[in-house]
Amino acid sequence: MKVDLKQVEEACKELYIRALKLLPPDIKQGFERLDRNETDATGKAILGTMIRNIRVAEDTNNLLCQDTGIPIYNISIGAGVEVDGYQLKQAIVRGCERATREHPLRSSVVHPTTRKNEHTSCGRAVPVINIDFVPDAGVLSIEMIPKGSGSENNSWLKMAVPADGIDAIKTFVIDCVLDAGGKTCPPTIVGVGVGGTADLCVHLSKVAATRPLGTHCDDPEGAKLEAELSSAVNQLGVGPQGLGGDSTSFAVHVETAATHITMNPVAVNMQCHSARRARATFTAQGLTYGF
Repeated sequence: MKVDLKQVEEACKELYIRALKLLPPDIKQGFERLDRNETDATGKAILGTMIRNIRVAEDTNNLLCQDTGIPIYNISIGAGVEVDGYQLKQAIVRGCERATREHPLRSSVVHPTTRKNEHTSCGRAVPVINIDFVPDAGVLSIEMIPKGSGSENNSWLKMAVPADGIDAIKTFVIDCVLDAGGKTCPPTIVGVGVGGTADLCVHLSKVAATRPLGTHCDDPEGAKLEAELSSAVNQLGVGPQGLGGDSTSFAVHVETAATHITMNPVAVNMQCHSARRARATFTAQGLTYGF
């Protein structure tokens, strides 16, 4: 399959807009589950307000949140897909820029020292573009994630001592959730990366934080850690918006990688309650949108 780069550009523009306005079904179901189980009156009232906000935003074609975030595009290239990698990246950038120029989206992206805003949601090394290769024949998939600063500011890395074992990982994650409090606009998805190098570990934590609810780590040890931490986090009492309750997190997600015998990195990256994402899938049969 040969990829039409004009179609990619248009899709990347559309994905940014869709991600900002349409919340994925798994997140809506996550809200319903938390609302059913919430025992704190204040927590339940806040969840109700969040659920109404989602409904109003979608009914009126408005943004779910004013923060349009740092744009992230995750690209999966299947076997037999023909595409010029450099031109693919340029098409993604053009589509991202057009989304902000052609629609009333706030550009949240600035130069790190001058703070100059180009009003395109793009800049040096932004949008963030991650490319992976997958076995799916004849499929190109583009996932768009607008990562807001409220969640991204709550990111941590610890180069744990291997001798401290699994307890060091659990303690670090719990401490991070308590440190974040209401700053991440909970209920959150807590992403945890374990292993690899420092940079890979942080990347894994973001992959975990932006995974759909209901998915699980394909490493059995990682999946076990997810279940234990998901239960523990919702016993902390942080609650929706940090104002108390049972609904601190939709889930804790874990991703793992092999690491060096003398280190055990662990990273935490959080996703806020407005866990936005959108996906475009290109096949020989055409283009489809989803989550």
